[in-house]
Amino acid sequence: MSFDPRPLVDVAVTVAREAADLVQRTRQAAVTAQVDTKSTATDVVTEADRASEQLVRDRLAVLRPGEPVIGEEEGGSAAVEGLTWVVDPIDGTVNYLYGLPHYAVSIAAQLDGVSVAGVVLEPVSGRVWTAARGHGAYLDGTRLGVSGANRLDLSLVGYGFAYRAERRQRQATTWAALSTRVRDIRRAGAASLDLCAVAAGWLDAYAEHALGRWDWAAGALIAAEAGAVVRLPGEDPELGEDATFVATPGIAEDLRTALVECGFGSV
Repeated sequence: MSFDPRPLVDVAVTVAREAADLVQRTRQAAVTAQVDTKSTATDVVTEADRASEQLVRDRLAVLRPGEPVIGEEEGGSAAVEGLTWVVDPIDGTVNYLYGLPHYAVSIAAQLDGVSVAGVVLEPVSGRVWTAARGHGAYLDGTRLGVSGANRLDLSLVGYGFAYRAERRQRQATTWAALSTRVRDIRRAGAASLDLCAVAAGWLDAYAEHALGRWDWAAGALIAAEAGAVVRLPGEDPELGEDATFVATPGIAEDLRTALVECGFGSV
């Protein structure tokens, strides 16, 4: 009997809805309390991040007992074999902190390290992005498909910055060079939602360095199931060992070439 990942999507949606509700209800208290930092002073974490992740862990322990969980705040090691849940309790914490509505709860199930089910849920709008491997990607039940873009110079590309200033400077140089080769570029601040935007055709491509597994585990699956070309960290060293690259097929090769020529692999 073949493995059907769709029931895992249902579990992820149920848990993500509960986490999103908590994130919204506690936002004011979370952002007025002490806000801690991680890798740099700009890399923030709120009490809501921690509470959301704990809720997800607790609920998965009930709904899927015995299956390991890795998350942005509490860590954990991805199992080499078997099913593991990957959680970003608030993707876009800086947006959340400032009151910008562009943030999400991201939950994915990975089998032997490969994403097979995922949900990205936006607490403010209530939009629910989902995918199960081999069964397509959806936004609120409507099937998604990437854009038909086939000219790099008429393409809209999303990107992100690392937290460390010296790397941001190198990235800025790369994106400045690329800006003359595309229609425009966008920086929104939540990787999971940028990946979903490619799936919906709202962006033609997205590329970033230094994403954690929790950043891309659900969103990259959603993009892939919508038809995007996806390269995850470690899969394309010429783009950089920690690069994530997602693009509609019509521009994927041209964009990859342009990024390499603009120094993307050396940032």
